[in-house]
Amino acid sequence: MIAFISTKVFKTTVAYNALNVGKQIVLFGVCIFSVFVFDFLSGKNDLTKSNSYKILFFSLFMVMMPQTFINSKILVANLFILFALRRIISIRTKKQINKKVFDAAFWISLATLLCFWSSLFYILIFAALLLFTVADVKNWIIPFIGILTVGVISICYLLLTNTDIISYFSNINTDISFDFSMLNETQIVLSSTVILSYFVWAVFFYIINIKTKSKSYKPSYLLILLAAIIAVTIIIISPQKTGAEFIFLFAPLSIIMASYFEIVKEKWFKEALIWILILVPIINLLL
Repeated sequence: MIAFISTKVFKTTVAYNALNVGKQIVLFGVCIFSVFVFDFLSGKNDLTKSNSYKILFFSLFMVMMPQTFINSKILVANLFILFALRRIISIRTKKQINKKVFDAAFWISLATLLCFWSSLFYILIFAALLLFTVADVKNWIIPFIGILTVGVISICYLLLTNTDIISYFSNINTDISFDFSMLNETQIVLSSTVILSYFVWAVFFYIINIKTKSKSYKPSYLLILLAAIIAVTIIIISPQKTGAEFIFLFAPLSIIMASYFEIVKEKWFKEALIWILILVPIINLLL
C-alpha cells in the first residue's frame, strides 16, 4: 500500500479530486485482487508447495517495479491474464474443457483491448490443448468463438456510445519497438536487472526440476515456463516501454522462484535473495 501511494504521489501528476481518488482506490483494489487470484491460481493447480513464497515474490516484484501501478490499462490487463491463466492450467483435469477454453480466450481478448501484445498469451491456450492432449477438434475452434464474442461486445459498446469504430481500432498500438531508451531511468534499470537476473538464474533450475514432476503435472509447469517466455517477449517488443509491461512476468516468475526455493537447501542463500528484493525498492526511493 505504501509503494502504491508513494508511486501515485511522486510519479504522477493526477489532480486529487473525488473522482481520481476513487479511481486510485479501485486500482489499488485491482492490485490486491490480483494477488488473491494469483494465490488461487498457483494453489488450486498445485504449481508450488504449500508455502507463501509465491505471494511474497509476486508482491515484492510489484513493489520493485512501481511503474506497474501507474499504467491502469496494463494493471487491469494483467488481472485478465491471470484469470485466463487460471482457466488454462485447470484444463489438466479434463473437465469442462470447452468452458475453460472459451473463458481463457475471452479474458485474453479483454486484455488485448487494453494492451495489444497481451494477445501473445493466446499461444498458451493452444499449447495447453496440445500438452494436455485434447484431441476434440471443437475445443480448438472455441478460442476463436471467445475472441469473436469480445469483438461483438466491443463493437456493440462502441455503437451505443457513438464511437467511431474504425478510428477506435486503428488507434490500437500494434507496433513493435526495440528501443529501450525509455527504460534508462536508474530505478528501472536497477529493478529490471534484478528481476531478469532472478529469472535467468531460477529458470535453469526450474527446467531441471520439471523432469522430476509427475507426467500429469509436467504440462502445467511447461505452461508456466511458456507464460514467462511470452511475458519476456512482450517486454522486449512492447512499443511503449515504461517498466509497467514487466507486470506480465511477475506471476510466472513468482512460481518459478517459489519452485526454486523449494529445492534450495541453503537457508542463508534464500534469505539473501529475499533481502535483495526488499532492499531494491528502498534504494530506488533514495535514488
